[in-house]
Amino acid sequence: MRKQLLLALWMFILAALFAITSSGDAEEPYIIHVDVESKTLTLWQGEALVKRYTVATGAWETPTPIGVYTINSRFSGQMGGFGTCFLGLNVPFGQYGIHGTNKPQSIGSNASHGCIRMRTEQAEELYAMVPNGTRVVIECGSYGELGNTLRPLKSGDRSSAVTAVQRKLRALGYYYGWPDGVYGQATEQAVARARKALNLPAKDGVDWGFYQAIGLTLFE
Repeated sequence: MRKQLLLALWMFILAALFAITSSGDAEEPYIIHVDVESKTLTLWQGEALVKRYTVATGAWETPTPIGVYTINSRFSGQMGGFGTCFLGLNVPFGQYGIHGTNKPQSIGSNASHGCIRMRTEQAEELYAMVPNGTRVVIECGSYGELGNTLRPLKSGDRSSAVTAVQRKLRALGYYYGWPDGVYGQATEQAVARARKALNLPAKDGVDWGFYQAIGLTLFE
């Protein structure tokens, strides 16, 4: 009788573990895809499209960071220009996120300081669905971190284009730091070294000629 009870107990435990494992496997993670050019944010769960929203992205001077990030923070409440909720992204060169707005007329345009703006009620809907750790893929054109153009860069800029330039300069031996997307003193010095070595005019900044000289083009 004791053996039968123990066997029944083990069968119950195994059945429960199987049910938990099965339900966990069935729950596909969410992935957010943001297309800067088309101004769309698409929420996927596995291969299933869950929602698609029209959003606003960064203005020319303050572009939305291109790359693959994760949601690593969140907060909610009445936040004026941020609507009522904010999903923070682990962008290494600044504080960016997905949030609502008190300027719904800006949706569908290049209007933000780099964040992804949504209509407040839609931001709340997304906020309720996705947990921290959700992957966020941000794309703009076909050329990775460079987006769809060779953007002029100057000291003080923070962007994924800066990261791309830093990575190229590091590979060429002109930049010694970590590609962090911040055009600071170390990047200024690297640009100056490269300009001197490549017989370019001695000035700060990354322009079309500099991109060509270091071999960083939209066709790589």
